[in-house]
Amino acid sequence: MKVLSLLAHPRSTSFCHAISARACAALRAAGHEVVHHDLYEDGFEPRLMADEAYSIGDSVEQALARSTDPLLRQYRKTVAEAEGLLIVHPNWWGKPPAILSGWLDRVLVPGVAYRLERAEGRPEGLLVARRALIFNTSDTPEERERDEFGDPLELIWGRCVLPFCGVERYRRIVFRPVVDSAPAQRAQWLESVETAVEAAFAGKPGEAWD
Repeated sequence: MKVLSLLAHPRSTSFCHAISARACAALRAAGHEVVHHDLYEDGFEPRLMADEAYSIGDSVEQALARSTDPLLRQYRKTVAEAEGLLIVHPNWWGKPPAILSGWLDRVLVPGVAYRLERAEGRPEGLLVARRALIFNTSDTPEERERDEFGDPLELIWGRCVLPFCGVERYRRIVFRPVVDSAPAQRAQWLESVETAVEAAFAGKPGEAWD
């Protein structure tokens, strides 16, 4: 399986980087092809530019041709070809980092990620990828995240983005609290990353995938 790996954290020593590295290693060990994009390391520009504005009726060829930014063209082509998605990012103010939000704006466009026949219609998902695994780091307790804030990241990924792009099976795992976690706890979390990757992309059934 060809898996697109996205990492969005500016600090190379972050736990997000450790998660991403462990997950990518597990994928490669299982024989998957991994295409890895570290958005900060790549210097991705998150702002959607006027000259690359899209039409809801775009084809993938038109979407690729709308930008002269070679990195954006590469990103759009990669996500269109990926058979699975692996995304790692922190929870910042109940949302992904701005660089990843910009990736959504500029990469998951009509003709690449979805097709919309009418403005009031439901999008038709175009991504080949049918599975996605997302890892988040957070310092907010689970109960508070759910009861006070409504778990906005779950709403973003699970209800507002992935279903409309064609992803049918999705799992999101949150490690928390990270800020004062002990080395032993982090080691345990990283071991669970391998298990989650195997379940998500090796086709083994798990409770979250039933």
